[in-house]
Amino acid sequence: MAKTVKVVVTGATGQVSYALLPRIAAGEMFGPDNDVDLRLSDIPQMIDKAQGVQMELEDGAYPLLATISASADRAVSHKDADWVLLVGSVPRGPGMERGDLIRKNGPIFVDEGKAIAQYASAGARVAVVGNPCNTNCLIARASAKGLPDDRWTAMTRLDQNRARSLLAAKAGARVRDVKQLAIWGNHSATLYPDFTNAKVKDRAASEVVDKTWLENEFIPVVQQRGAAVIAARGASSAFSAAQALVDHVRSLVRPTPGDDWFSAAVPSDGSYGVSKGLVSSFPLRSKGDGGYEIVKSVGLNDFAKAKLAATVAELEKERDLVKDLLA
Repeated sequence: MAKTVKVVVTGATGQVSYALLPRIAAGEMFGPDNDVDLRLSDIPQMIDKAQGVQMELEDGAYPLLATISASADRAVSHKDADWVLLVGSVPRGPGMERGDLIRKNGPIFVDEGKAIAQYASAGARVAVVGNPCNTNCLIARASAKGLPDDRWTAMTRLDQNRARSLLAAKAGARVRDVKQLAIWGNHSATLYPDFTNAKVKDRAASEVVDKTWLENEFIPVVQQRGAAVIAARGASSAFSAAQALVDHVRSLVRPTPGDDWFSAAVPSDGSYGVSKGLVSSFPLRSKGDGGYEIVKSVGLNDFAKAKLAATVAELEKERDLVKDLLA
């Protein structure tokens, strides 16, 4: 008997959501055996537009789409939700510093956290996409009293997907041949795509691709890929971000293959010297129940440790910037 998964998507009228919603409705995220109760959440002035998106989804006649609704009232959209996908956030404007963006988004994610705690199901899981996603997740989690740490993730899967694709192209391989390539730290220009543990066709990446390229070109290209997309198309990543979120959730609801892991930012348990509670990206594995565990046995050389320390330092600085919102 099919289960109905209740899914909230915030920022439902944005570009990422527009690319994401039909894929959820088609069963790509939760599989062909689960019906979907899809809730579109957005600010009041965007609800007319959200209702237009709702009509398109209805017109798509998706067999797995059991229910579709749109609301600006979190008491309605978040009620008994199983998954809350926090896609919406205030975008970075011209001349806006990252710190300004964090403070601008803070109150939004305080409200989201409170709504999740008040209205979502007791077993709800949350994936934060809206940037700066690590710190937005930190804020929302602090505001959602009673929802355990292991229910929270923030998306660094787009960074992982970018890194795998770039490494595969350089190695003359397919993306499916690249495994154990983790993203560490913040979803920002300091993130660390860990090639030192990556494998290409079961060989160490540094044996397949020139190490100088990996250290000096690969890392900055991955770190700046989002900016390169904006420069090229005049808008931020949309369908690649939607693909990454499908992959992110799918990796949590399906068992991780024994020879691989995936990346997401989660509340640290102190592993690898990352301050406990800090929302940092790690290599993860899942049993397929929606939960995860941090992979504990990953070896980090001095080069990798320095990269991890730099991105964690940025996360700590962001945490301190919103300390008043974490009480």
